[in-house]
Amino acid sequence: MTEKMQAWSVSAYGGPDRLKPVSRPIPRPGPGDILVAVRASAVTRADSMMRAGVPRFARAFLGLRRPRKDLIGTGFSGEVLAVGAAVTQFHVGDAVFGEAGLNFGANASHICVNAAGVVMKKPADLPHDMAAVMCDGPLTSWNFLCNIGALRPGERVLILGGSGSLGSAAIQIAKSLGAEVTATTSAGNRDLVAGLGADHVIDYRAASFAGAAMAYDMVYDTLGVASFVAVKPVLTPAGRYLCPVLRFRLLRAMLWSRLFGRQRAIFAATGLAPPEQLRPMLAALLDLYAAGRCAPVMDRRFAFGEIPAAHAYVDAGHKRGNIVVA
Repeated sequence: MTEKMQAWSVSAYGGPDRLKPVSRPIPRPGPGDILVAVRASAVTRADSMMRAGVPRFARAFLGLRRPRKDLIGTGFSGEVLAVGAAVTQFHVGDAVFGEAGLNFGANASHICVNAAGVVMKKPADLPHDMAAVMCDGPLTSWNFLCNIGALRPGERVLILGGSGSLGSAAIQIAKSLGAEVTATTSAGNRDLVAGLGADHVIDYRAASFAGAAMAYDMVYDTLGVASFVAVKPVLTPAGRYLCPVLRFRLLRAMLWSRLFGRQRAIFAATGLAPPEQLRPMLAALLDLYAAGRCAPVMDRRFAFGEIPAAHAYVDAGHKRGNIVVA
């Protein structure tokens, strides 16, 4: 009898109710693949957007009428169960973590991934739940702050959405780079954001960043809640506005800012970068974790059978840090 794995499927775009449990044959690794028994997987804002098929132009990559890949989930952590004949860097029993990318399928009991992809050995002192979310907020924020935005010591950075997965990681990364950090959040998350190292905290419900007395070298809009036009008055003459949430107005701003002035609007799809670029970023994050300077903030852990509830929780927009499924 063929062994089965448990997974979650989304066959049509929509809300969390579109998610259905399925049983599939456990995949066999090809020559360059590894089979992983998943111990923890992430449920992210990006996952919920992919489930809903938004923004709609993203369906050009995901599937025009329905998801091209019907299994859900990107970030995972677990143990290697089997390796392909050509794999030399991993062995059965290794603890590993990584992301499935546009192949999806991480919210499952098993996943088969290419050994040359975004997968790395997991340090023994990094719990599976933290490892499963490393490729979401921490990796994206590292790429935006260090590579795309080139944040330098002494610069001032404003982080919009300081208590989310990207924002909580960004605060820690920016402080490790020697920046002066201001972050927005709700009053209930003020202590969390300050505890992560933010020098200044703005309650977005009580005050607007637009009235800030200081100018920022960088505004990192983790949630896409602002716009280049809105932040221009608080940017330095050569300041940059970075946002990982792609919308048409951001595309227009990127083109406009390249043609006029020194201020810049910038977007990049971190998850679409090649593995050979992403793995060194993860290695740098592991160094920060080992030094006690950056650790994923964990909000809630859901059971495997509660994935629709996990998606609904993410959709509500009030999570602190990261959500994982055991």
